[in-house]
Amino acid sequence: QVQLVESGGGLVQPGGSLRLSCAASGSIFSINAMGWYRQTPGKQRELVAVMSRDGSTNYADSVKGRFTISRDKAENSVYLQMNSLKFEDTAVYYCNVQIRSIATPQYNYWGQGTQVTVSS
Repeated sequence: QVQLVESGGGLVQPGGSLRLSCAASGSIFSINAMGWYRQTPGKQRELVAVMSRDGSTNYADSVKGRFTISRDKAENSVYLQMNSLKFEDTAVYYCNVQIRSIATPQYNYWGQGTQVTVSS
């Protein structure tokens, strides 16, 4: 069994910062890409940022220069530092991790989601 646990969402004023965390645990053999997606009501889930196993990153244009993704391989964790938050960053944020477990081939696992609300 593999589990992802997210934390760090909340309410913040425009221009503020939040840091999201996602920790993977369980029968993990290896981890490939780790990333963050977000979703608002009535819209499809969209990529925010992703980091591959070799450390290369990809960001949505809307968050470039404001958000930073990082990972801690020893802790099987991925983080999203969000600065200069805007109203339009309000969404439920999900971490996504490509994990090969001890018993199964690589699979995309999703966190439970954490609400980020940017409001004055």
